[in-house]
Amino acid sequence: MVLDLLELLPGDWRERLDPLVDPLGLAALGAFVAKEYEEQTVYPPREDLFNAFRHCSFDKARVLILGQDPYHGPGQAHGLSFSVRDGVKLPPSLRNIYKELEADLGVPVAKTGDLTPWADQGVLLLNAVLTVRASEAGSHANRGWEEFTDAAIRALNEKEERVVFVLWGAYARKKAKLVTGEHHVVHESAHPSPLSAKKFFGSRPFSTVNKALTDVGQPEIDWAVPGPAALSEG
Repeated sequence: MVLDLLELLPGDWRERLDPLVDPLGLAALGAFVAKEYEEQTVYPPREDLFNAFRHCSFDKARVLILGQDPYHGPGQAHGLSFSVRDGVKLPPSLRNIYKELEADLGVPVAKTGDLTPWADQGVLLLNAVLTVRASEAGSHANRGWEEFTDAAIRALNEKEERVVFVLWGAYARKKAKLVTGEHHVVHESAHPSPLSAKKFFGSRPFSTVNKALTDVGQPEIDWAVPGPAALSEG
């Protein structure tokens, strides 16, 4: 069995990415991912694989927040970078994102980790690698996902409207070279992981994004995350 990854994408994204990806490389990636789903426990669930693209159409996309790898614990990853489903403990990076959001814009720390409301407003919550084996961080790196998601970044770079690219941590910041449009804005900082959070705190990404959007007449992102309560990780 081989997954036709382009066919699984929403039509607007498929149209944009098709000219930017290598067909042979994509076929090899599809074969690898299909085999992994058949033989291993893989996150996110297959039906959630392209949630970032489903919730944020190409035309609507105006912000990219780039993660590296999906969460690899049970019930966490659901296809949106840094996001977890309602009722799941908030991972440390997401807790730090919420702390910075509160310090930056005064938005109270959310009780849910589901960032779908951001995606629905045009924030593409994309991981560089879109799948992972259970409990094996980085296990699907260097299999072709990076080329696929680089193509998504290149497609956004081709937009005539401003896109704000939010790159947290050394890995994400390497992608800044893909953004060549002078009308776009790139915001770089340390990663919200506890290992680098001291440098992340005070970076004010959310107010930076909103200013970059309003400067060209686009509406702000409402960063508040309403929803059912999630358990807080102690």
